[in-house]
Amino acid sequence: MANHQNHQNLGLDGLHKTKVVVVMVPFPAQGHLNQLLHLSRLIMSYNIPIHYACTATHIHQAILRVHGWDPNSFSNLHFHELTIPPFLCPQPNPNSKNKFPSHLQPLFNSSLHLREPIAALLRELSSEARRIIVINDSMMASVVQDVWESMGKNLERNANVIPKDFPSLEDCFTTEFLDTIASQYEFQNLNSGCLYNTCRILEATYMDLMEKLDGDKKHWAIGPFNPVRNIVENKTNSNGRHKCLEWLDKEAPKSVIYVSFGTTTAMEDKQIEELAIGLEQRFEERVKDKGLLMRDWAPQLEILSHPSTGAFMSHCGWNSCMESITMGVPIAAWPMASDQPRNTMLITSLLKVGIVVKDWSRRDQLVTSSTVENVVKTLMASKEGDEIRKRAVDMGEAVRRAMDKGGVSRLELDSFITHITR
Repeated sequence: MANHQNHQNLGLDGLHKTKVVVVMVPFPAQGHLNQLLHLSRLIMSYNIPIHYACTATHIHQAILRVHGWDPNSFSNLHFHELTIPPFLCPQPNPNSKNKFPSHLQPLFNSSLHLREPIAALLRELSSEARRIIVINDSMMASVVQDVWESMGKNLERNANVIPKDFPSLEDCFTTEFLDTIASQYEFQNLNSGCLYNTCRILEATYMDLMEKLDGDKKHWAIGPFNPVRNIVENKTNSNGRHKCLEWLDKEAPKSVIYVSFGTTTAMEDKQIEELAIGLEQRFEERVKDKGLLMRDWAPQLEILSHPSTGAFMSHCGWNSCMESITMGVPIAAWPMASDQPRNTMLITSLLKVGIVVKDWSRRDQLVTSSTVENVVKTLMASKEGDEIRKRAVDMGEAVRRAMDKGGVSRLELDSFITHITR
């Protein structure tokens, strides 16, 4: 570890000798947009300019919904609003058996046309920068393939790598989105390393395994990307606080369960009714007099860090998992699609900081109000729940320390900066 730290210092001392810029290419979905924006903030702290490139709509969405810092206040963060072909997304279907947000597929297809605008941006930047580092979402691998080709590297075509009948992915994605994944997979080896929004405190075993299997590539676990210290240190700042935080101020410590299923989940009416009944009897009366139902964008990190929040009922999207873990809040796991069933297993079976609401093996069945009620009671008012909460709190403290100077995630971030500025 000492040699690693010394090597980093040598690299960082020489930062002024080479002008390095970083280009961020996010996948145009909320959970992907905000994490690359948070990653931009981390890298900017090393005085490296960031060029964040996406469509105008999604750039505005990312800026509007980010919490804990103001992207417009940084002079070395540059946004590039790129154009893609027009598309029309249908309304989401809450009654669909597959809960993957298939209504966004036209957007995903259109976003693959960003290759030419990205290539033009890279050509423009190459005239003023000695080195350009491109950080792209794995789902945007094809749009940055010109970077690899400009380096004289050949692309090895290897389509149909991911079998569509892979058992653990059953009902996690639509056939159309699996086609999108397959179209990107052949480009995903066109990189010199991978960044992960995780922490070795959480997934050291799996990071070690990936490094062993992919020994010629660099792998950095530099999460959490979210602005942990900004949120924790500004808890008492009342300027511009969201109304839901003022509501939480009036509640007892650890007495509130926060319920959110992400930005793309659509539930059928019957399931919503069962959820409402299960959370508490006479739910409508409670919401009217004491609870709070929000339909606008909620400051999730601030909610999770609030002392009144005792648990998080979540779809287990990875951003929500990392945010809840970071803030030390146990999770009631209700996976819907995508990577969420696997995340649920990590949260409940391996890290043991949550409890399952929806068993993925019975995903076609309605989650009954009694199941919801039992999970809430277990998590909020039982010895088992107390043990889960203690593990969550301890893990949250450890993950937050990982981002401090000398912490494992901070050291990995230093290592990455040294690598790109060498």
